[in-house]
Amino acid sequence: MNKRDDLKKRLTKLQYEVTQKNATEPPFANEYFDNEAEGLYVDVVSGEPLFSSKDKYDAGCGWPSFTKPLQEVEEKTDLSHGMRRIDVRSKQADSHLGHVFDDGPEAEGGLRYCINSASLRFIPRERLEKEGYGEYLKLFEDE
Repeated sequence: MNKRDDLKKRLTKLQYEVTQKNATEPPFANEYFDNEAEGLYVDVVSGEPLFSSKDKYDAGCGWPSFTKPLQEVEEKTDLSHGMRRIDVRSKQADSHLGHVFDDGPEAEGGLRYCINSASLRFIPRERLEKEGYGEYLKLFEDE
């Protein structure tokens, strides 16, 4: 079985369309846009850690928005749909995640990583250790 067939079996149709075909899910009708729980957001394809709930904020756009990624992500120019945007992709799996814009909170660096929920899997703080992400518990220790 090739990678594409494996992903089609493992992911939902929407997850596949978003991560592999650069689709965008509907605003305000996605799993994590209003998630306020503490935890880690990882690439739904590879499990690569991408964002912390500590850097998530309500941008009012209908998608999960973050001020910064946990580690370097790929950024590529996207000229689709008659717009000029910066496409954000995971490094390990090259999954399409969403886009980054320069209209984020100034105090946090001014960036808004606008990310599709379908490209993410959320791991609640209390399950980080069990799921192999224990090293990220330190992000939540200052509370």
